[in-house]
Amino acid sequence: MREVIEIGLGRNAQRGYHLPDVAIVPSRRTRDVDDVSTAWQLDAYPFEIPCVAHPSDATMSPATAVALGQLGGLGVLNAEGLWTRYEDPSKVLAELADLDEESPATRRLQEAYTEPILPELIGQRIAELRDGGVTVAVRVSPQHTLTLAPVILDAGVDILVIQGTIVSAEHVSTTDEPLNLKEFIADLDVPVVVGGCTSYQTALHLMRTGAAGVIVGVGADDWATTDAVLGIRVPMATAIADAAAARRDYLDETGGRYVHLIADGGIQTSGDIARALGCGADAVMLGEPLSLAVGAPGGGAWWHSAASHPKLPRGAFGAAQASQGTLEEILYGPADQPDGTLNLFGGLKRAMAKCGYRDLKEFQKVGLVLDS
Repeated sequence: MREVIEIGLGRNAQRGYHLPDVAIVPSRRTRDVDDVSTAWQLDAYPFEIPCVAHPSDATMSPATAVALGQLGGLGVLNAEGLWTRYEDPSKVLAELADLDEESPATRRLQEAYTEPILPELIGQRIAELRDGGVTVAVRVSPQHTLTLAPVILDAGVDILVIQGTIVSAEHVSTTDEPLNLKEFIADLDVPVVVGGCTSYQTALHLMRTGAAGVIVGVGADDWATTDAVLGIRVPMATAIADAAAARRDYLDETGGRYVHLIADGGIQTSGDIARALGCGADAVMLGEPLSLAVGAPGGGAWWHSAASHPKLPRGAFGAAQASQGTLEEILYGPADQPDGTLNLFGGLKRAMAKCGYRDLKEFQKVGLVLDS
């Protein structure tokens, strides 16, 4: 039973828990790490590690999306980002990488993203991804889905990601034509991932649209300002567990249709990844950790895809930091630091082995304890 606390006369609030509040409890057996698999599959597309890239221009260019795909993850390119506004955004990215904490970084981000989105560049970027021989995933916001999705689909995308800070299955508007996700997805031949969501009810409704995957969370990290701007703060452990309960009920409701959950928020270390999967996620969405890879487009700087919003930005600009290692070292090691920021999925694999589980589906049953 969820704990409900009275916060004042006539007003109650449910208690929620963040990932650091939860700890994993090993079982009665351990397992050889070489016998553990971190593979998962979204619709018809298999991946070696449960890693989906946050569609930020700081981390995802066509080249880095291909590199992540070749390393076993899923790169997601932003159809509303710099790569679809500029023929060559390298000069803009270099300028952003040179900004420091004292610079008017948000204003410069907003200026950079005022250039119009060019449909021909969307097709060109998707062709570059396809030439790389990896699964092609492209993100579009709910507001621009009806306009941009036809261009994206015609270019030959494998997975369409419809992502906003908060996405619902039913958007009410008296001024604009709302996006009916259920009708939209029903007409598509490609799997769709939608989100973020923060509750059982929203997750269940998004699953009922026919989505292949649901993003849980609002991408909150040390640089996100959704809490300060909107008052929305998501306790990720609770949000994932609630969405997993919705998945279980939807599985019963449909007689076996499984919807994958992608956790997006507060995930910085291999321990965070293990906790998120232990709470019920199938994969995690990584942002800032990938910005510290050698060759990241942002040169070590980090910003969320919502940080450049022209009217209400919801993300601070993180000035460039020194690279921690290659993309392969960040994902697979070897690590020369003991803080869990390198060899992210080697750390996950060892956590699974220490708890005696062979694969990710089994690991979702791991014991948990509150440590707060």
